[in-house]
Amino acid sequence: MLKDYIDKFKSTTISTLDENTAPFTSYAPFIKNKSKYYVYISSMAKHYHNLELNPLASLFFIEDESLCDNIFGRKRVVLQCKVKKLKRDKERFESLAKQFEDKHGSTMKMLKTMKDFSFFEFSPYYGEAIFGFGEAYNIGGENFDELIQRENQKGHNK
Repeated sequence: MLKDYIDKFKSTTISTLDENTAPFTSYAPFIKNKSKYYVYISSMAKHYHNLELNPLASLFFIEDESLCDNIFGRKRVVLQCKVKKLKRDKERFESLAKQFEDKHGSTMKMLKTMKDFSFFEFSPYYGEAIFGFGEAYNIGGENFDELIQRENQKGHNK
């Protein structure tokens, strides 16, 4: 269920903290490989510098509001992640670039030549998924892809 939901997305919303610990939110195309998420962003982007400064971020995936059944119950997943900028080594860089091209198209051929871009690796350590009213889960498991039913929660009481 979680994999099927996230596989529908081409981009993710990224929340970072700036030099004043003020929140900043943007987006980037992503790929997922096993339990990790990867984005390829330019050093001209504010979130690039925020991630170098503070290697913690949230990734957010939310159902398009024009497609949801009820605006109050949009499906969504949030992942709290540790982040690291990857070195531009030949083998890993080419592998990630190929995966990006396969998912996002030929623009990656041009972007991979731009030296101001870097790959960032997001490793989730906490997550939540909401798939409707009364369908709230924590996320866990070895590959951080399992929905875990929340226990002993009493929500929506008057």
